[in-house]
Amino acid sequence: MSVDEAILWERLARSRRAPLEPSWLEESYSSSLSADLRQALCEKLGSLAANGWPIIMRLMQQHGEQKELVLAAGLCHQREARDWLLHRLNEPSHLDDDHLCVLQALSCWGADVPDSVLLTCLRHPGMQHRQIGLQLISFRAHTLTDQELLALCSDLLDDCRDPIVISTIRVLQRRDGGAISHRLAALCMSNSEVIADAAFRALGCIATSTSQELLVELSESVDDPKRRKLAHRELNQQFRT
Repeated sequence: MSVDEAILWERLARSRRAPLEPSWLEESYSSSLSADLRQALCEKLGSLAANGWPIIMRLMQQHGEQKELVLAAGLCHQREARDWLLHRLNEPSHLDDDHLCVLQALSCWGADVPDSVLLTCLRHPGMQHRQIGLQLISFRAHTLTDQELLALCSDLLDDCRDPIVISTIRVLQRRDGGAISHRLAALCMSNSEVIADAAFRALGCIATSTSQELLVELSESVDDPKRRKLAHRELNQQFRT
């Protein structure tokens, strides 16, 4: 770490007691700084909201669309910044990494992001794109019916990668509808032990009469003793609480 970077880190560390001036952040940023320091400076810029957006734009004009500056555009949560990000997303010349960075920045907008962006994420085969799609679903889940939510999550639940399926289960377990409980019960029979474990836990978290009935059925019908044990574990947890 250079002496200059050490000074910048020290000033950032004191920012709670001595708030940073927007002009200081603008003057301190350089694309030649270490990645962690650039990110820290840009997170501060994003937290400035309306005061940060013009600075972010000026820095992008000077240094190019660095990843940390694009992400700061999402963090500042200004409508002009959102519109700029949507415009960048629609430019076909973007490399996949650039496309992903813009989507990450837009994910800060939650339910205010157009449905087309959500579908772009969910239909993309990449893991990071699908994880961003799950973030966006989480923001708008309260506006969706159980059937709509299940339809959006359908491909994700069939994904061959355990982390995607488990993240999707965690989104679904916040709902207590019968259709969702039945879909989770089906996942308890997955070939993947970690997915099955997550699905059993999700049924336990839902804690409705339907989820309890499904756990009882699973505890009596599955052949695998480990999975019967998982079903009993979740049932016992509910009765203890």
